[in-house]
Amino acid sequence: MANTGHGNVVKWLKKQTPESTVYVSLGSEATLSNELVHELAFGLELSGLSFFWALKRKGEEVELLPKGFEDRIAARGMVAVDWMPQLEILACSSVGGFFTHSGWSSFIEGLAFGHPLILLPIFGDQGINARVMVEKKVGLEVERDEETGSFTREAVAKVLRLVMVEEEGKKLRETAKRMREVFSNKDIHDRYMDAFVHYLKDHMRCRSLAV
Repeated sequence: MANTGHGNVVKWLKKQTPESTVYVSLGSEATLSNELVHELAFGLELSGLSFFWALKRKGEEVELLPKGFEDRIAARGMVAVDWMPQLEILACSSVGGFFTHSGWSSFIEGLAFGHPLILLPIFGDQGINARVMVEKKVGLEVERDEETGSFTREAVAKVLRLVMVEEEGKKLRETAKRMREVFSNKDIHDRYMDAFVHYLKDHMRCRSLAV
């Protein structure tokens, strides 16, 4: 596991092909089981895509990644457990997609740079947040078991490729790029966020009435 300074990460990202790389960050509070961390790792490997993964460390005694994973993906991937300046990473031209836990601040930061979203909600209102992004056609959610919340490496690889490279995800990528114009203009951004808040409140109200 690399304790890689953010300067080296940015330097590595600048060497990658434009819009080819997935930035993976599940926030500072969200935690996956070791089994699901491994499934995510295998999914990234299976996708064949370039990626940078800012991985939260659970403890020095915990082996976070599958054995041999970093060696196998060394030519196209990087994993780091240091603090990372998210905006600086998202601003790199090589980043073409954002794999996120579906927090609102991450949505705003990712869409401000026009990045389509790969969504893996973990707790709280993140599931509702993710569904809103899917409905707005700027992201896709990793398919999960409805009872256990688990997911497979195949599901991770499938959604990564759909969002990043496959023809089926082209309109999604174009929509996400248009969002950059919204978030770069403060007045439009504020109006859009107000509308988004109302949309979310209505969405939650409808769900509560349906229960």
